[in-house]
Amino acid sequence: MTNFIIPSIVSFILIYGIYKKIDIFDVFLEGVKEGLSMALKIFPTMFAMVISIDILVKSNIITDLTKLIAPILQMIHFPQELLSLAIMRPISGSSSLVLMNEILKIHGPDSYLGRIASVIQGSTDTTIYILSLYYSSIGIKKIKYSLIVGLLADLCAIILSVVVIQILF
Repeated sequence: MTNFIIPSIVSFILIYGIYKKIDIFDVFLEGVKEGLSMALKIFPTMFAMVISIDILVKSNIITDLTKLIAPILQMIHFPQELLSLAIMRPISGSSSLVLMNEILKIHGPDSYLGRIASVIQGSTDTTIYILSLYYSSIGIKKIKYSLIVGLLADLCAIILSVVVIQILF
């Protein structure tokens, strides 16, 4: 069905443009120019983010942080194996997906940890990625309050993920 929908949309746009006597090719080229300028505008931010995430992952700082706060995690009954996922999720969706995949491989998708990891992955967002990408593309520099609210929402979702899975399973 998808093989039919996309060509139908494109055909509709072309027919509508011809009907309205719009120079479709010139409008298309203007869109390409705008898209290219937007891509060039956000490229430095994307490049810096990819490098930063790579450095964060390869530095093993998340593993060291997990070992450091393991006693606190045990006191609040938060599974230590999920801390790296909880830290990476607001930063990078693909990195957190890799971490969740590792948890699912080790513990299984129907395990306690697998269920919590799945709920965390589905209920949180890549806050830092979204703020840096979208805000840089439109030139907003003051992101303090958006960042605080986004990270608090992620924290609430992570805590509620553990609580809900404990209650349901």
